[in-house]
Amino acid sequence: MTQEITARLIDQNLKTSLPETDLTDNSWRDAYSDRDLGWLQFNSRVLHEALDDRNPGLERIKFLAIFTSNLDEFFMKRIGLLRTRSQAERLKNKVIGPVPVQQRLQEMRQVIIPMLKQRAKCFRRELKPLLAEHNIHLLDWDQLTDSQREKAHLFFNRNVYPALTPLALDPGHPFPYMSNLSTSLGFVLRVPDSEENLFARVKVPNILPQWIQLDSEMDDARSYIRLADLIHYNAEKLFPGMTIIDSTLFRITRNSEVEIEDDDDSESIRTIVAEELRQRKFEPVVRLELSEDPNPWVRSLLMHQFDLSEDDVYEVPGELDYAGMWPLASLDIKELRDEPWNPIVPADLAGEEADIFSVIKSGDFLVHHPYESFDASVEQFIRAAANDPKVIAIKMTVYRVGDDTPFVRSLIRAAETGKQVACLIELKARFDEERNLHWAKELEKIGAHVVYGVLGLKTHTKIALVVRQESDGIRCYAHIGTGNYHVKTARLYTDLGLFTCDPMLTTDVVNLFHALTGRSREPNFQKLLVAPTNMREQFLEKTRREIENKKAGKPAMIIFKVNQLEDPEMCQGIIAASQAGVQVECIVRGFSCLRAGLPGLTDNVTIRSIIGRFLEHSRIFYFANGSEDPLDGEFYIGSADWMQRNLSNRVEACAPIELRAHKERVWEILDVLMKDRRQAWVMNPDGDYEQLVPTDDDSDISRLGTHRTLMLLTQQRLKERIK
Repeated sequence: MTQEITARLIDQNLKTSLPETDLTDNSWRDAYSDRDLGWLQFNSRVLHEALDDRNPGLERIKFLAIFTSNLDEFFMKRIGLLRTRSQAERLKNKVIGPVPVQQRLQEMRQVIIPMLKQRAKCFRRELKPLLAEHNIHLLDWDQLTDSQREKAHLFFNRNVYPALTPLALDPGHPFPYMSNLSTSLGFVLRVPDSEENLFARVKVPNILPQWIQLDSEMDDARSYIRLADLIHYNAEKLFPGMTIIDSTLFRITRNSEVEIEDDDDSESIRTIVAEELRQRKFEPVVRLELSEDPNPWVRSLLMHQFDLSEDDVYEVPGELDYAGMWPLASLDIKELRDEPWNPIVPADLAGEEADIFSVIKSGDFLVHHPYESFDASVEQFIRAAANDPKVIAIKMTVYRVGDDTPFVRSLIRAAETGKQVACLIELKARFDEERNLHWAKELEKIGAHVVYGVLGLKTHTKIALVVRQESDGIRCYAHIGTGNYHVKTARLYTDLGLFTCDPMLTTDVVNLFHALTGRSREPNFQKLLVAPTNMREQFLEKTRREIENKKAGKPAMIIFKVNQLEDPEMCQGIIAASQAGVQVECIVRGFSCLRAGLPGLTDNVTIRSIIGRFLEHSRIFYFANGSEDPLDGEFYIGSADWMQRNLSNRVEACAPIELRAHKERVWEILDVLMKDRRQAWVMNPDGDYEQLVPTDDDSDISRLGTHRTLMLLTQQRLKERIK
């Protein structure tokens, strides 16, 4: 990936021309690291939350499930893409031995395998015994009592057996289709008095809990058995008259990188996405996971059928699919869970008489989720607009909206009452395509204007616009956020949202919607930074300004918070700023392709990652702009990470934070993040991360960590408000 980034930097003939970076000197390339290995490092930090005994037991199981889901997505997206590229290289070069991509796949495998061992060790030696101490017993079949086995057989007969479909492989039965991320039992069967192996597959139904609760002989205890074990030990009912020689539990992962060329109209986009969804079901298998000590014949048969090499096969210690443990992680056991958090209603919206439009009209206000209520702010904004007879139009962008979405219901209600409703639904939001297609059709049924995005770009910005007829004329109200309009993730992801009726800013939002729903080659924006129109250019210009301020002896500093850092031009800008002596604080939750602390390159760059109870999702950008007082600097929030795809291939928007009170809130967030020594990891010059450890001399913020600190600060504000 390093070579790939470097090639892009040179091929693009960078516009930045930042003088401190000499493109004829190849040493600056050392500041770049591999994107995919960086992502695996991030997921290792997620796994560490499961290993960390400072976290409650069920929360640790939750992190095992998150780690597993993350790794699944990595294989579907990145490994799938790299395998396709590897095959293309082989065809192009007509080589038999390893090619560069294949070598990279092997490198990643060597990183993944130790993490799988850590995961299994944590579950077996720490979490299962910890759960048992609290009377939650995850049992193997041979640990069941006779009474429990009898009840397990009965449960199988009534609830599992009818849902199973045994599929054989023989001349009359082709190899069965297997869906992505499906877990199956592969049985080795024989006809009595025969030595010929026969294969049969039974899918472990994902519509049933993967751990089945059984009655316990102790009143206050809960006992569970794996659904896969339940099927295995009742298999003779599935294959009467056959001899069962062996069975192996396995799981497959398919490539999700389906590329179909875009056409030139909205209806075609919908058709294209529907076709992508159909094709994705049949994409090649990129990973085969097998339980420990698999049957060699089944292993070989599956590898042959899926056309896999040894590098694609993982014999997984411990459980095969920890993502199936979400129900266990959700058990209501107070001492094994984080302290409950109920988001607080923002002060401006507290009280039954609060009118959200009057509040916005009296001055912009800022919300921070999940510390402050998403329902009482963002959801209420659209709900109130749908019910308000003065509202004449509602416009929204939808990237990920969820299943049971109040937003779409509000839009439907608004359209049914005659309001103009325009909704830009991004049909190509990865893994949400089917859900978004559904809601698009529902909105179209009631006459809403549904647009499917801009050809060649994903619409990732999170904006909503309400147009209202008031006594003094038309007034526009806008919400510009960093997170999706998704009620469930709003309780788990940290995000910021700005509500405003500032005419300049709302005019920008109007212009952006016009560009998205109509045709506009050069939309004009006064305050918004919009990708791919002006965002990268503006961020680079602000970086250059910090460099010039540093040279002039003025205060200079850059702080930004994103999910990922990869864009070559922004990385080069950071290098140039560091070489000029500008301090650059990068808060990057996921992977960073830029390395920090390299002499002569990124000496003045710090890269930290915050991992914990909530998923850090907000994007914040700060530039000192020559000001001694941080609150006199420039602040922006928005939807874009500093990745090439966000700045070049997506529609994104960032809004300025201009009120001093709001700047104080955002600076407080950044200050807490940078002082954290409980949840923070800091990158070393070699690209590895080191978890910070608080000491007794550290401040409360350092010892408590970001999420606990911000919860306490939010509660403190509530108490002050009540007084």
